[in-house]
Amino acid sequence: MADDKIEVLRRIYDRFNARDIDGVLAVLADDVTWANGMDGGHVHGHEALREYWTRQWSMISPHVEPVGFTAESDGAVVAEVRQTIRDLEGRPLAGQTHGLKDKTVGHVFRFRDGRITRFDIRD
Repeated sequence: MADDKIEVLRRIYDRFNARDIDGVLAVLADDVTWANGMDGGHVHGHEALREYWTRQWSMISPHVEPVGFTAESDGAVVAEVRQTIRDLEGRPLAGQTHGLKDKTVGHVFRFRDGRITRFDIRD
């Protein structure tokens, strides 16, 4: 697996956890398709993703920490991620508020020309 893809993914997680939307968008294709972990389905493109994260971060405080990366036979990269969801005061959420809970999940990334074109969640 190319180390450059892993570095891109490490940067995305770092910037996401810092709430730096522009830092994440910088490595995403303009026509990116991104899984909507709160409502289901996908959002498409930078502006829709910006709106999604802005809304999400106004309700909850997610933190995602990659613990490993693997390459799929089709070229995708899967990040095994520990996600922690808290309320805006930093308290862990009980149960599955907004369809999210603390757990380890797989994040599947597809690339084109060094940029991420698609993100999916694999439970």
